[in-house]
Amino acid sequence: MKSNKRAILGIILILAGMLLIAAHLGWIPWSFRSIIFSWQTLLIALGVFFILSRDNLPAGLILIGVGGFFLISKIVPMSFEYRRLIWPVLLVAFGLVLITRRTGRQKIPADSMDYIDDMSIFGGGDKMITSQNFRGGRLTCVFGGSKINLLKADLAKGQNIIDIFAMFGGTKLVIPTGWNVKIEITSLFGGFNDKRPVPPDNVIDPSKELVIKGIVIFGGGDIVSY
Repeated sequence: MKSNKRAILGIILILAGMLLIAAHLGWIPWSFRSIIFSWQTLLIALGVFFILSRDNLPAGLILIGVGGFFLISKIVPMSFEYRRLIWPVLLVAFGLVLITRRTGRQKIPADSMDYIDDMSIFGGGDKMITSQNFRGGRLTCVFGGSKINLLKADLAKGQNIIDIFAMFGGTKLVIPTGWNVKIEITSLFGGFNDKRPVPPDNVIDPSKELVIKGIVIFGGGDIVSY
């Protein structure tokens, strides 16, 4: 999966570099440069990346839709100031992301202590998880953040997944050093790092795994341990 993402990202970077070379050599007319090298095209490229890498189809389609809408507005003259629609369109996009995440593949039982479903929008908070059969969940941070403490919890057998979506926000996970953690986060203008110290005896139970996946855009996150 990682090699597939790297190959797709590599192809996109090669195409971007070739377009820049062509622009500097004068092979691309000035009228097209402002279209090709724009934030609208960047959103479309990111959407294509998410779709081709099979990382997040709904987010990819939304990015392509938002970028395409404003790109068309840039190409085709309109009778109104389309920039006034930026925030309304972004709000619609955020809403679609939240809806698609609620109806995603990972089903979280209601009132279950073994899962977490936390949403931080223009705010945040701290949560302590004490489940001895923790199975993962969802974390959504938009212009906000959260801190999830799992030091008193234990993982369920097998693979357990935490799906994270962070945009202009982030999350901090406090996880025991002995947990087997795998990070599969796609980051754009952000990052997600495991800052836990390596345990001296390096005893990790391979039968229990926590996979942290999702998308971080203009945001970030950390895994720490106290």
